Amino acid sequence: MDQKKRKVTIVGAGAVGSTFAYALAQSGLADEIAITDMNKNFAEGQAMDLVHGLPFLPQVDIHTGSQDDYADSDIIVITAGAKQQPGETRIDLLKRNAAIIEAIAKDIAASGCTGVMLLVSNPVDILTKVALEASGWERGRVIGSGTVLDTARFRYVLSKECGVDARNIHGYILGEHGDSEFAAWSMTTIAGRRIDDYCSSGSCVSGIHFDKEKIIEEVRHSAYHIIDYKGSTYFAVGLALTRIAGAILRSEHSILSVSMTLNGEFGLHDVCLSVPCVVGRNGAERIIEGVLPEDELSALAASGKRLHEALTSIRQ
Repeated sequence: MDQKKRKVTIVGAGAVGSTFAYALAQSGLADEIAITDMNKNFAEGQAMDLVHGLPFLPQVDIHTGSQDDYADSDIIVITAGAKQQPGETRIDLLKRNAAIIEAIAKDIAASGCTGVMLLVSNPVDILTKVALEASGWERGRVIGSGTVLDTARFRYVLSKECGVDARNIHGYILGEHGDSEFAAWSMTTIAGRRIDDYCSSGSCVSGIHFDKEKIIEEVRHSAYHIIDYKGSTYFAVGLALTRIAGAILRSEHSILSVSMTLNGEFGLHDVCLSVPCVVGRNGAERIIEGVLPEDELSALAASGKRLHEALTSIRQ
């Protein structure tokens, strides 16, 4: 990776892609941001809107991109995808999106890019696996945004419950980025104290016994509520992507719950889902395989089974 010129290419200039570009530009993490879209005029408009704010930003080159930008990109972030058509089944939509992601991943691999592919398009776990297989890259270089945002939501909800800054709550949402995700309570700590121990001291709003199921349901369904209110969610997604991009561009070796293909970790094989990963210059460089209690291990296995079945359905 060329550290002197940190380049990020965004594939898909819609709400998520453009919001990420906006957040990334403000962060000062990238020296160059290329925005691509099937609708070239739309991508041009998004890039133009952003460059007019350059006097207020850290120095960065923002421009409309193309496949020619893949080769020297440090990160290629894929937000593209088709919308569900009237009467179209979920499986048909998944097959259509899988075909789109497969084509993009093959183009990226053919460009000779030596960077990292970061998938955002949903269902992100399945499409990350599709992109990995299409690219032929090592698994750590093709990752999904996974439950990084879900984990942030989890920490925010707990911060309200515990009266502690969300940045000082450590924990993860694991598994599928979707309905089978779960909170790894065994890994959740505040100032080094397990969450159960911390709340047993009476420091939490709900007292000694806080409702774990209510908390995870709030986390799991928060995106649905936002979509009901405003049609889509993209602000926090853009921030989550900026966090992942920063870990890669600065080779931070941060531990993030990105989506990655497992090859035996946690007893799972050939399935892509979110577990704690060390994220650095080469993407997800290794998995932190902590010891999960039986109920959490079972939840992870159930999540993996659900994703494996969905992946099988589009291969038929």
